[in-house]
Amino acid sequence: MNHYPISGQQPWTQTASIYGVSVYYPAIYPYRSVPLQNILCISKAEAQLNQLWRSLWEQHVAWTRMFIISVAGNLADVKYVTERLLRNPPDMAAVFKKYYGDRAAARFNQLFTEHLVIAAELVKAAKAGDQQTAANAEKRWYANADEIAEFLSSINPYWSKEEWTKMLHEHLKLTKDEAVYQLTGQYKSSIETYDLIEKQALEMADMLTKGIVQQFPKMFS
Repeated sequence: MNHYPISGQQPWTQTASIYGVSVYYPAIYPYRSVPLQNILCISKAEAQLNQLWRSLWEQHVAWTRMFIISVAGNLADVKYVTERLLRNPPDMAAVFKKYYGDRAAARFNQLFTEHLVIAAELVKAAKAGDQQTAANAEKRWYANADEIAEFLSSINPYWSKEEWTKMLHEHLKLTKDEAVYQLTGQYKSSIETYDLIEKQALEMADMLTKGIVQQFPKMFS
């Protein structure tokens, strides 16, 4: 079994494909709640899983931002950006399938696709100045986040419903702030908010990894 240190240069820096999903950068996997001196190494399988989740969440927030920019700027690429953004849920679902089977993967795909579709409705309504439609979309957006948190906690005892609800609600708040700043021409604030979104997205990737490793320890020993 190959083990690698938590810190320092990782040996898998090249582009790779894991579970059929392209991964573009090496992972840094900090268990922030555990003292560094208590962490000696993790298995290569765990590091690869975390690398995959981090890559997928990076893609999620990056393509969401590009969608916001396209809508805000009336860019001609919005159709193609949307198509690429909607590849993200099935890519994530492919990881779930390995551990939880077809049914759970399909449910996650459905919930996360709804998450993106509702977000698109919200941004477009805000762009058009349709406050009623935007408010309705935002209400459904948060209800969808609650469903995702409920789903995750139902399939893995190490994923807390309360913690996931908090993380997902924060993700929605930050994404809305990012969209509002972009739509109103506050570009510096939009960029600064994206930095916060990216940081939090990586934390969610780490939570997913940690929960899977705890639930299926033999697959990572």
